[in-house]
Amino acid sequence: MPPRSKRHAKKKTSKSKKPLLWTLLVLLLLVLGFAAYYFGSLYKGLDNLQKNKDESPFAGVVQPSGTPVPTPPKWEGSEPVNILLMGVDARGIKKGEVPRSDTMLVASLDPVKKKIHLFSIMRDTYTSIPGYKNNKINSAITHGPDTAVQAVSDLLGIPIQYWVYTDFQGFIKLVDAVGGVDYYVEKDMVYKTIADAEYNIDLKEGYQHLDGAKALQYVRFRHDATSDFTRTERQRAFLGAVADRLKSTTSLLKLPSILNQLVPYVDTNLSVSDMLKLASVGYDSSIAGSAQIPPNNLLVEESMGSLGDVLSIRSENKLKDYVQDVLNAPDPSPSPAATASPAASAVSGQ
Repeated sequence: MPPRSKRHAKKKTSKSKKPLLWTLLVLLLLVLGFAAYYFGSLYKGLDNLQKNKDESPFAGVVQPSGTPVPTPPKWEGSEPVNILLMGVDARGIKKGEVPRSDTMLVASLDPVKKKIHLFSIMRDTYTSIPGYKNNKINSAITHGPDTAVQAVSDLLGIPIQYWVYTDFQGFIKLVDAVGGVDYYVEKDMVYKTIADAEYNIDLKEGYQHLDGAKALQYVRFRHDATSDFTRTERQRAFLGAVADRLKSTTSLLKLPSILNQLVPYVDTNLSVSDMLKLASVGYDSSIAGSAQIPPNNLLVEESMGSLGDVLSIRSENKLKDYVQDVLNAPDPSPSPAATASPAASAVSGQ
């Protein structure tokens, strides 16, 4: 029999392990409980983004007989996927009415190359609207999201599988939900209207924190010499900054809360499984480039009677070629300065 002191030591060690084991078990249960709550809330939030027919803002849209619009193609998961993002100004809109889109962006994700390209479409672009007469591209959404998807797909020459629709309030809620964005405003931006002072624009040049309301001012501003041309550039750049914020650990933990705040203002054809697949692709990808549609060298500004000023396209085929050139452009080669070793930089005095 071992000495008393050794038996006592062994017994003491055994007791000391129990609190540790209980602590680990409690921690494990807490983690599992949080994970179940997190993913349950996440699933519910994602599922609620897709509205049923009665809740959808497009419930009152009726397609003309004899002109069915094809539904968007299915994404299998390995090929590039394209998403049409549409933002509208829904102020003063009656139930059953759909306003013209204020913003149209296409996000193109390549799961193999892990690259994302953004295309912003000038809202006055004059093009074919499936089932209707030629019109400005921003009118397409008034005939339903599938019509808008087909019009943009025909314009760019690429399949568009998904669409997301929101209004100004949805954008404000998104930016506020991620804690705002620190951003450089490149110049003073001022525009005031008597009609709706809530949406006045008053920003000063400089690096600053933009909450949802100020971010909306920034992406809406077009009251200068370059009008919608530079506005679309700002929208693409700011969208990239918001995407970076969404990738942060804090935002990921708050994702169920973020989604719940967006639910009343968003509609989409994305299913929960589609969203989760896209989130995985997007998280591992980087923004490779962005472009304005149509590019300056392919557009013609002209007056079109009751439609007012429009942007016509010189060549639809060249526009489609341009889109492919953007999507398939090689990664830019790093400059010699960027590839120089630290030692070489130190020797050269850089």
